[in-house]
Amino acid sequence: MSILDKSQLFHIFEKAYFIRSVEECIAKNYSKSMMRCPTHLSIGQELVPSILSLFHDNNDLAVSTHRAHGHYLGKGGSLWRLFDELHGLDSGCSSGNGGSMHLIDESVGFYGSTAIVGNTIPVGVGIANSFSIERKKNLVYIFLGDAATEEGVFYESLHYASLNSLPCIFIVENNNFSVYTDIKTRQNSSLKEKTNSFNVNYFLNEDHDYENLYEIFEESSQIARSFLGPVLIEVMTHRYREHCGPNYDDELNYRDERFLEYWIERDIIRIIEDRLFNLSVSRSEISVLKERINLYVESEYMNSEEKAKMEFGQ
Repeated sequence: MSILDKSQLFHIFEKAYFIRSVEECIAKNYSKSMMRCPTHLSIGQELVPSILSLFHDNNDLAVSTHRAHGHYLGKGGSLWRLFDELHGLDSGCSSGNGGSMHLIDESVGFYGSTAIVGNTIPVGVGIANSFSIERKKNLVYIFLGDAATEEGVFYESLHYASLNSLPCIFIVENNNFSVYTDIKTRQNSSLKEKTNSFNVNYFLNEDHDYENLYEIFEESSQIARSFLGPVLIEVMTHRYREHCGPNYDDELNYRDERFLEYWIERDIIRIIEDRLFNLSVSRSEISVLKERINLYVESEYMNSEEKAKMEFGQ
């Protein structure tokens, strides 16, 4: 029996499809050169922010990475302010100064992303430290990728968080690659092995098992809110497109074809869509939802682009 009811699954599906629709809209329009920044898309990595959106509220804070669009939107960030930020407008979530990799919206508890690998990890731990001092029952979600676990600041932050039992959850989205370099080339032991000595609560999610990840987040929230030590969740996932930019880069052959097929078969949107069909949600209902989301995203993007044309004279 599923631990998630139909309404929860529908929420996860809607959020995941919304994030993908936004990212695909950015990819489709990026060649117009209206977006005034590099961008790292999260197409294929929608699972974490979609499920996490069931758990956190504005009192729980989050910090993120250069691949932050999904985290920002999953936390409740404004779509039009995201598009305006990409277009360099004053009305953007970072006043047009940050671009894709530097998003912030304190009103929804999104306290910043950065282009520097691992740079927001100690920021998140510092916020968690203030929660601990004040004994607040709030959490800090610290998003990072597998490459950030090769940075010294990751281990320093993990050590401090463990030493002080801080209410934070480190969420490592392991997409297996740092740009073009496979993790097996870069690391000779697992993340669990490397972090054992820090006495953190470690969980692993594989194969885009959404029910397992829901259970992990549920347990992790209880642990962290009770000041029983920080939690580290490693989620195996994959990005479909190039590291930076709107395109596919399969022709570079740094990813094995079977590896790509493996993750396409485990696409979270397709998996949950099939599950909803089994729960008697009709294909027409799903189609109507997708169309509504796509029209909304496209409309918000075009409004932002028109503002940019007026602002910059293109």
